[in-house]
Amino acid sequence: MIAQAIGGKLDYAVMITYFVAVLGFGLCFGRYTKSTKDFFFGGQRFAWWLIAFSCIATVVGSYSFIKYSAAGFTYGVSSTQTYFNDWFWVPLLVLVWIPIIYYRRIQSIPEYMEARFDKPTRVAATVIILIYIVGYIGINLITLGKTLHTLLGWNIMTGAAVTAVAVALYVYIGGQTAIIMTDLAQGIILLIAGMGLFAAGIYHFGGFGDFWALLPQSHKYAFSDFAGPPEFSFVGIYVQDALANTGALMLMHQGFIMRFLSLKSVHDSRRMVVAWILILTPLAAVATSCGGWIAKALVNSGELETSPGDSFVKAANFLFAPGIFGFILAALTAALMSTADSLINAVSAVFVNDIWKPYFKRDADDKHYLLVARITSLAAAALGLALVPIFMKDTIYGAHGMFTAAVTPPVLVAIFLGITWRRYTPVAAFVTIVGGAVLVAASFIWPDALIGPLDFGMGPGSHKFMRALFGLLASGALGVFVSFVTKPKPAEQIKGLVAGTQLDAMRQFKGAEPNRRPGSKAKVIVHIDPALTEGVAIVCRGTLDAMAAEPGDLLYAAHASWYYGGLRSVHVKAGPLAADPEDSIIRMHPADAETARFSQNQRVVLEKIM
Repeated sequence: MIAQAIGGKLDYAVMITYFVAVLGFGLCFGRYTKSTKDFFFGGQRFAWWLIAFSCIATVVGSYSFIKYSAAGFTYGVSSTQTYFNDWFWVPLLVLVWIPIIYYRRIQSIPEYMEARFDKPTRVAATVIILIYIVGYIGINLITLGKTLHTLLGWNIMTGAAVTAVAVALYVYIGGQTAIIMTDLAQGIILLIAGMGLFAAGIYHFGGFGDFWALLPQSHKYAFSDFAGPPEFSFVGIYVQDALANTGALMLMHQGFIMRFLSLKSVHDSRRMVVAWILILTPLAAVATSCGGWIAKALVNSGELETSPGDSFVKAANFLFAPGIFGFILAALTAALMSTADSLINAVSAVFVNDIWKPYFKRDADDKHYLLVARITSLAAAALGLALVPIFMKDTIYGAHGMFTAAVTPPVLVAIFLGITWRRYTPVAAFVTIVGGAVLVAASFIWPDALIGPLDFGMGPGSHKFMRALFGLLASGALGVFVSFVTKPKPAEQIKGLVAGTQLDAMRQFKGAEPNRRPGSKAKVIVHIDPALTEGVAIVCRGTLDAMAAEPGDLLYAAHASWYYGGLRSVHVKAGPLAADPEDSIIRMHPADAETARFSQNQRVVLEKIM
């Protein structure tokens, strides 16, 4: 299958240069990855703003520009409705879910399922979550394969294979730190590229009014019709994207769980989530959809011919000069890498924590698990690549919708009920996951009988989306019914694992009563002292008072320059006060200074965590 390439030599030089630069950028952070904690969670050191950009880069996957521009070309402004459905998850995320997984030191979703319920539930969740993540990798790889087919004329499998190898390589070496730092750059680039295309389109038409006039009236509505068309109705999009897909991203997507656990503190998660969902996500909605709007206006003005799937690339090629168009192509590359890298790392985390450790090598040293994680990341990329021929049978939007609606509801319901309802039982959770999966599978055999009553009269064309509603309702009904006829876990065994017990989780995390008094940050000078205990730092009384801290509290020391975003930082515990402490000094063990890459007499910022 050969296609005529789009763009010139300069464009491809810019794209390839960017591709190599990001690959090298990611590889250089391999020196920060010395343990599984680094490989999976980046050392839990990063600032809120860095993780916010990293999350938006992961949300805007390789499929996003193609998928939402195609929807924008076909349906208009309503293509943004998917991204505007995330806000109602914010309270659950920042008040319940992130505190639970952070303070209870949960490393994977299946691990939470065993702690909250039992081992059979963990096994069931492991199987479905691995299917979900590996399938997501396949969707991302096929999208870039199709994009490179349009741009370079490559075979789809060739493009998918090249990018799979590149992403797997820097994840193998750099782990979560490489992912976070490369995604920061890529998140900024893809937003600039998308918004730049929108601005260029408006300028080309002579103003927003002229652009708006070229769109059909049907393209000017913020939401699609409630029950039509079947493949893009409001209720279908809401159920499949806002409930099933976004819920899965927030609660069961291992890649996002690892990103949340990379924050330096739970306190920072509030600012991160607000910036990510309420500020950056609306910008991403416009950035990913506007290519379709601009292409539609260009078609209506007689200046362009394109299909919905090629609308973003064709509009960018029409509007931008050589070189600048190459930057847009680089944004597509960024979108691929910034989603696939998180997914590959997530598969490694689930495999090591929920399969290899419990069943193959329980008491090995951390270096062994780090090696297994790296090898698994390569295998995850290969598995995702193997799924590309399967997903090629449908459109990207259809494949993504069908896959999400079919796989996510049972585990999503189990997690949601598990963190919000203390009466939810281990037997009910297992039945929710396994029974829900069986019922969803049955909906493929008898779609009219099972999904038909819920399709609001839209017919078979809506079933790939409305399957999400069926899965959520069926799984929820199973969970609630079985909970009322089986015995829940004792309250003592679920402390810190369910809403209302977050304070218990904080006590378990610290090993003492948390200090929640507000304080300020302090600037101090590092003194490296080999006589100290690793993980314990000595700070003077005046500095502790400024932070409203006491000996035994958890502290966070970071490089004084904010732009490091926590890359050079370390968590320590405040030790006993010295007999004659110097003012504005933090004394720490050489190993802690090495972790943060602090030097003697370096100025750092110190703050209390709890």
